Amino acid sequence: MKVLHVIPSISPLRGGPTQAVLEMVQTLRQRGIEAEIATTNDHGNDTLSLPLRQRYDYPLPSGDPVPVYCFPRHESPVAALREFTLSASLTRFLLEQGRGYDLIHSHAIFSYPSVAAMAIARLLHIPYIVRPLGSLCAWSLTQRAGRKQHYLKLIKPLLNHSHGLHFTAEQERQEARSLGIRAPEWVIPLGLKVAPPQAEAREQLRASLGLPPQQPVLLFLSRIHPKKGLEPLIQALGTLRGQPCTLVIAGSGEAEYEAQIQSLVAAQGLTAQVRSVGFVSGAQKQQLLQGSDVFVLTSHSENFGIVVLEALAAGTPVLVTPGVALADLVQRHDLGWVCPMQVPAIAAALQAAIGSPALRRQKGDRARQVVQDHYSWQSVAEQLERHYHLATSSPSNPIPSMA
Repeated sequence: MKVLHVIPSISPLRGGPTQAVLEMVQTLRQRGIEAEIATTNDHGNDTLSLPLRQRYDYPLPSGDPVPVYCFPRHESPVAALREFTLSASLTRFLLEQGRGYDLIHSHAIFSYPSVAAMAIARLLHIPYIVRPLGSLCAWSLTQRAGRKQHYLKLIKPLLNHSHGLHFTAEQERQEARSLGIRAPEWVIPLGLKVAPPQAEAREQLRASLGLPPQQPVLLFLSRIHPKKGLEPLIQALGTLRGQPCTLVIAGSGEAEYEAQIQSLVAAQGLTAQVRSVGFVSGAQKQQLLQGSDVFVLTSHSENFGIVVLEALAAGTPVLVTPGVALADLVQRHDLGWVCPMQVPAIAAALQAAIGSPALRRQKGDRARQVVQDHYSWQSVAEQLERHYHLATSSPSNPIPSMA
């Protein structure tokens, strides 16, 4: 079976979706599925330095590389058009090569490559499935609501015609149900490759930050974006002024918004307690995940939250809000703290987490085991393969809903 995954970007700046699609395709190929990726050279305000309009074996830190076809996005001075990732050459590729695939797996909704993939697949009578990437969640649809409602109305026939909506958490599926999309729906989580432990991560992290050996470290590691709830987190930490702890903010975003966050840190009197280290990856990312005491993501909406899973795999308990789809997992297995998206509630959860070293260790030990037991890429790929065969065995979209 030959499957094409279409996603607007594989830039590491785009976070979890990039990591997920690369590892998903790699594991599917290990199972004998001839999976490939078509994408653009999007890299935020810049572009990726990848070969264009040809197959390229994209290297991954472990395992075999994955085949990627990368196409230039339309470079517009208008940021919104750049973000939409228009690409004429990607369109031509889909039209000319689409019939060479048994199935198209489209990732995202509010972007040109994803919509082009759905439309061309329908035109060429190729089965296709769609992973919305949280685009159909309630919070996402309130952002630029008028534009999104109009756009959703235009593409709804494409969603209805799909052979399935691939949600990664039950919460994401439930939020999307009110939209009346008639396509089959199923929940398959994302997987995770567990990184090897760094024996001295805790000591090395504090040394690199110039902190005392026993200083509690809170870690926020994600895109710097209003969706991620950094403002209430910083305000909550401000109410605990004097509490011996350090918040590390790892990630990048629009320069103007990053400046707003730094201004808020200063206004809260937290300049000495907050360290911004920018975008991180590889060994530095693992040192942060494994060396911190608590991972914090007070996000308004996360359709999955792969970085939460990474923190749990590192044995680091997490503090999340209900908008994070993995909050149910955290609560069910007692892997950290789940609190409402309110400054006093976040402050109380931070206080409890900082003041309970023994409890943190207990939750962290459980977290490692839960991830190992339930979130392997092999298990995820097996479920995807089953749905791929169902999709390609039917001329329309009669796949039954499956949890």
